[in-house]
Amino acid sequence: MSTEVSIRPVTAEDAGELLTLRRAAFVTEAQVYGDPSIPPLTQTLAELRADLATDGVITLGGWAGHRLVGSIRVLLEGQKATLGRLAVAPDLQGQGIGTQLLLAILPYLPEDTSEVWVFTGRDSVHNLALYEKHGYTHQHDQTAGDLTYAYLRKFLGGGDLDLDGVVGATDPTG
Repeated sequence: MSTEVSIRPVTAEDAGELLTLRRAAFVTEAQVYGDPSIPPLTQTLAELRADLATDGVITLGGWAGHRLVGSIRVLLEGQKATLGRLAVAPDLQGQGIGTQLLLAILPYLPEDTSEVWVFTGRDSVHNLALYEKHGYTHQHDQTAGDLTYAYLRKFLGGGDLDLDGVVGATDPTG
């Protein structure tokens, strides 16, 4: 079952709703790791507003009617984009919203973007499966405090979209 959402950039006016969504969505991650102090749960409204205003950061939201039900954040650095904080309302997880957001970010990337990185908790099995399904491959793990993050990368093949709206992945290293 797929829930269709309307996707657009998140604005400062949406910040309170985004903060609420992220906190609700990341509670299960905190439970997996036994750590209620993961960054999406400790970020303040002021910090979130500052992040939304940061050059090189794109945050998209998915709305079902007037309700914000999903979001994704992207940091742009040269030809590299790093995805993070993919969040879906707990009552709607598993209905395709995360996939829609993951694909929706691609047209917002600069044309010269050659690779997209994403990180998630190493033990976040569902998240890892979602990214791998969409062409991201595990590169390395990194520990920060008590958490170990898995970093995955996808090479973009010249920015051409295939018929399904998915960017083709090619590895320039052969």
